[in-house]
Amino acid sequence: MRGTRTDARRRRHARVRKNIYGNADQPRLAVFRSNRYIYAQIIDDDAGRTLAAASSQEKKLRKKTLTTDTAAEVGKLVAARAGKAGIDSVVFDRGGFPYHGRVKALADAARESGLKF
Repeated sequence: MRGTRTDARRRRHARVRKNIYGNADQPRLAVFRSNRYIYAQIIDDDAGRTLAAASSQEKKLRKKTLTTDTAAEVGKLVAARAGKAGIDSVVFDRGGFPYHGRVKALADAARESGLKF
């Protein structure tokens, strides 16, 4: 019996997470995309803490449909919050999602806003 698309994404994510690990020097930028929203968190895996986060569910973005433009705004927002937290370099965790479209738009916007991958 075949699994669902979600099961396949979770398997891909588990494979990726074997090699990607965030620490205090270089935390992990984790992305989750649903059909309606996109979320980004900067995580220190050593401490098990989220250092900065942004999503398209925030008050100023909630009314917008999820497009690559909205994802880019979330990328800029998370990069700005990372800067305030003193973070300039991260490892990117695409969460098992293909690196194109909204996920790529978020990553590119975060890079343009000064976050190093």
